[in-house]
Amino acid sequence: MPSKKITRTKRRQSKKQKHQLFWPILVLVFIFWFLYRILSSFSVFFDELVGKAIFFAFPVLIYLTITGFSATMESLSFSKLKRGLLIGLLIGGILGFIALIAKALLNPSQIQPLAFYAAENFWWEMFLAVLTGFFETLFFFSFVMLVIEDRYKKWSLLKKVFVVALVFLIFHLPNLFLRFNLGTIYLHALLLFVFALGQSLLFYVQRNAYTLLMTQAIWGMVLLVHF
Repeated sequence: MPSKKITRTKRRQSKKQKHQLFWPILVLVFIFWFLYRILSSFSVFFDELVGKAIFFAFPVLIYLTITGFSATMESLSFSKLKRGLLIGLLIGGILGFIALIAKALLNPSQIQPLAFYAAENFWWEMFLAVLTGFFETLFFFSFVMLVIEDRYKKWSLLKKVFVVALVFLIFHLPNLFLRFNLGTIYLHALLLFVFALGQSLLFYVQRNAYTLLMTQAIWGMVLLVHF
């Protein structure tokens, strides 16, 4: 019996040792991301492709290489692509419909059917939204959430989801301060936090990065078009 307890203790210690670089890397990434957002003035395309590849994808690859943590790449398995995109399309469409109804209730007016997909910049904006969805899903959910789950197995689901949503919000604060005035920042922050909570729960159920990628891309387009 004592040997089993010792084995379990060693396993818990190995988990902590395996992920001992997690929080230092997360803090460093945030500092560099904060400085980049505050000091740079690159195009949206550069931010979404190059900036997030450097500050979100590259640190994750380094971490996975050092620790051998495999769960992140499993969430991006090619076998999950079709199912993930279809479920993401379904959920994103439902969220878009709810947002449209909410806007109609808040601002009563006749709803006109418009072919937004035929607009000049629609598909370019959709491409940017997909880039955002990919890199943010990779970093905040396939990486941050899965590492938290692996390291803090005794935490409740609510605590795990809350921490992930808080990390998501903190990383988005620089952009909020750049884009919105102080009077409306708290509303956008609340919206981002609730969105991250929903994404975290969805990822917990699906374990599929492609679902979150598509959901975030569609939700981003809904906000861009209707709000």
